[in-house]
Amino acid sequence: MEASSTSLKKIKFGKLKVVRRRLLQRYEHQPFISCLAGFYSCRWKRYQRRRTEPGKCCCKTRECVFFPLLVGAFCFSLVFLYLWGEAKNDYNNFDWYNYGNLGFWFLWSLVLLIVAAILFMYITLLLVLAMCLLAEGQQLYLHWSHKIGTFLVLGFSVAAIFILSVLWGDQWKTVLLSFQITAPYLHIGAITIMVLLSWPMALHAIRADKKVVQVIIVGPYLAILLFLFLIPLGMYSPCIREVGTLGPKPALIGHRGAPMLAPENTEMSFQKTIEHGADGLETDVTISYDGVPFLMHDSTLSRTTNIKEVYPNDTAQNAALFSWDALKELNAGAWFLKDKPFSCMGSLSRADQNQAMNQSIYKLSNFLRLADSQNKLVIFDLYRPPEKHPYRNSWINRTLEVILNESGIRPHLVLWLENDMRSFVQSVAPGFQQTMGSKAPVEDLLTDNIVKLNLAYTEMSSEDIRQLPLDLLKEIC
Repeated sequence: MEASSTSLKKIKFGKLKVVRRRLLQRYEHQPFISCLAGFYSCRWKRYQRRRTEPGKCCCKTRECVFFPLLVGAFCFSLVFLYLWGEAKNDYNNFDWYNYGNLGFWFLWSLVLLIVAAILFMYITLLLVLAMCLLAEGQQLYLHWSHKIGTFLVLGFSVAAIFILSVLWGDQWKTVLLSFQITAPYLHIGAITIMVLLSWPMALHAIRADKKVVQVIIVGPYLAILLFLFLIPLGMYSPCIREVGTLGPKPALIGHRGAPMLAPENTEMSFQKTIEHGADGLETDVTISYDGVPFLMHDSTLSRTTNIKEVYPNDTAQNAALFSWDALKELNAGAWFLKDKPFSCMGSLSRADQNQAMNQSIYKLSNFLRLADSQNKLVIFDLYRPPEKHPYRNSWINRTLEVILNESGIRPHLVLWLENDMRSFVQSVAPGFQQTMGSKAPVEDLLTDNIVKLNLAYTEMSSEDIRQLPLDLLKEIC
């Protein structure tokens, strides 16, 4: 009797130990689920949560309808973040657009990139929490504040993509080109995500009690996975090409010098360009009121000089209406350290900062002498002076005088871009390399002796390039 009583006690004690162990396992696991549900649903207490019963839906009808919106917000925010991230070469153009509309300089491109990254990380976190809750067999319930956030992310991403498509539709061509570099990495990342999703997807499919539901869950997953595995068959990327099969490295021309390292269109900017091994220098030429060609991109001097301090009453006046003596008094470098016009500017050494602070407006003749001494090509936009300017009708003649008579630059280094009076320029300076800044029929290119094209890479398709004569194509390439 005593033996059986002892055995019964041992059995009860053993059962209690098993129950205790299961309870400990259950409650040791609860903090993790509490965090998931707390961040996703703001349901931190256990009694507020419900597990998904086998064969039942993972959430109520309203939540089932909203979950695709969460996935859509993730997709659109990812597309916008990638689109804007790959548009980095045009951030300066975007900031210029806003400068022209708002009247002051600010790095709006960087702000937009930061906002896009934050919104994407937020919506990604919600999606990861949802997947973890599904894997733990918990019912989904997204808190109303997160639903508002999801709508904001979705609305912002769709609106931003639409606006960029209308104003800068060429960016989509940039995105397509970027896939030649990023496609292998995006492909590996997509497969990694699908592998991580396999566990919650399998658990959710097993818990479903209807074959139709299982097919709805597993079917799209397998279709996407099959698509990802077939992508490499049609993938083209320089990253996966054999060594020696790529074309020659393109020539590099410094746009206004090296404007991320020094104030644009200054002597320091062009020296930095030469130090970094560029093949040519690009700039913008304006003619002063007394006939001195100088380098200035803007129509006014307010952005890149200290005219507000020296001539406060003339800040809105056209740069070409100042005499050279007046222009020499202006500082053309201090703004660079103050405004930091590029988001990716590196930190300058103390010597570079001091040099930048002492930059002045650069004369065309000095610019050409520097290029000639370093055997660098030059190309420039030539701005016609405004009405009532003494050189309004002789601007090209005056520029040619400086190039041919004052600078001493070898003619073959000059890529002549200005289209006005091109035949006259060819007769006076036959050694210039005639360059066209816009698309034109092949017949016009041959008639004008064009040997170079200065176009954005999105303006010429492969078909356009194939139509060019072989002789011209060799020169352009």
